[in-house]
Amino acid sequence: MAQKNSSPWVDYVIFGLTVFLIFCLIFESFIDLPGLVAWLGRWHPLILHFPIVLLLMSAALGLFNRMVPKLLLTVATISALVTAITGFFLGNEAVPKGSLLLWHQWMGAGVAILAVLWYWVSTNHLQQTYLVKGIQVVLIILVGFTGHYGGMITHGEDFLALPKSKKLEKIPEDPLIYEHIVYRILDNNCIGCHNPNKKKGELLMTDISELVQGGESGPALVLGDPGKSELIRRLHLPVEDEEHMPPDGKKPLSENEIQILERWIAMGASDTLKLSHLDSNEPLAGMVKKMMDSGTKNSWSKLPKVADSTLQNLASDYVTIKRVASNSQALGISVYLPPEYDPKNITDLKRIANNIVELDLSGIPIGEKEMEFVAMCKNLEWLEVDRTPIKDAEFAKLSGLVHLRVLKAYETGIGDESVAVLKDLKNLNSLYVWETQLSDSGLSQLMEAVPNLYIDHGIDPELKTDFIEKDTIVDSIQ
Repeated sequence: MAQKNSSPWVDYVIFGLTVFLIFCLIFESFIDLPGLVAWLGRWHPLILHFPIVLLLMSAALGLFNRMVPKLLLTVATISALVTAITGFFLGNEAVPKGSLLLWHQWMGAGVAILAVLWYWVSTNHLQQTYLVKGIQVVLIILVGFTGHYGGMITHGEDFLALPKSKKLEKIPEDPLIYEHIVYRILDNNCIGCHNPNKKKGELLMTDISELVQGGESGPALVLGDPGKSELIRRLHLPVEDEEHMPPDGKKPLSENEIQILERWIAMGASDTLKLSHLDSNEPLAGMVKKMMDSGTKNSWSKLPKVADSTLQNLASDYVTIKRVASNSQALGISVYLPPEYDPKNITDLKRIANNIVELDLSGIPIGEKEMEFVAMCKNLEWLEVDRTPIKDAEFAKLSGLVHLRVLKAYETGIGDESVAVLKDLKNLNSLYVWETQLSDSGLSQLMEAVPNLYIDHGIDPELKTDFIEKDTIVDSIQ
């Protein structure tokens, strides 16, 4: 039971809000909200906690045969109506609405209307104990389901699902590039925030046509032109940039994943293209095969164990050490230039050399000692020695890095003598060597010897700027 007596103006407010909510639900397809009214919907996530707590508290008191304070029920009812209405305003921005959003919207409205019914019964001196008890039980259940659907909208449909294996379905031997490769990348990293139930930035990413249509910032995908595709632009922004995608706190795409998206867009973003349709010297073929290869993680499982305390002792203000995946023994290291450079900052890392799979020495005045250390990193997959003073003699020490897949050596002194070293790096698939001493004939020899190797040697001046910007992004190779 709730205490009786109520102010007429309170009844009028509740009646008016109820009529307005029902009107919104019935005539939703005809409503075009003004900008300021639509903005009020942004308050929905802030205020939704009030009716949840107040209604559950009121229902619990009633079910335990305690007196429900009139003020508590009144505030709970009004806050439920306001929350449902602002939720309608917010949901009105999502067109089309996904099934999750529709269910959440109607159940939220149901909670508000049920609260109004309880308020009406309690203020009209109706001693219908079983009716009130039934309302209280249904309210508790409905609040739970409404919150459940709200959680799925915010965090994904499997947010509250029981833990299960995250092993993905195996990629077919001859995959469709879009369905089995590109869509998998987007599904793992992007679609959680860009689907009919959570249309962030007015962008849907569940279909190629939606990518072409784009969102608030324009087309996410421009067929044949990755440089003008908003998707690619945002992937290449520095991690600290608020427009970078995925947003801060979420795992960034690997370099190989980004390159797959770029090359697929450059080739026309077809949804019928298969791996077997690609020539053996097409870079996309090599990128896709690398993604299909499960050997990388298996090789990491064989790395020696290294304690967190060891990493803490070796790290400093100018040496950042991270595990490239949770509980993995594979390490990624970035070295920064201190006011007074000492090679020991790098050479002291010898004790963990076998665990290093990513190493960034860009902009450091490295020499023979540092390159000898690099040669000790036999499991290295990603190396950045761009903007360093190394030449062919130092570069020759990389010949034993059979697992190396990405190498950034632009703005260095390497020349044609290093072509032989590069030819021997059989797993190398991405090479950046603009503003070096490599001649056109040397590059031609390398391209002929390793046809699947993607080489950026600075033909397009705009690409230099793009890849310099890319250099600031720290991606995990998984």
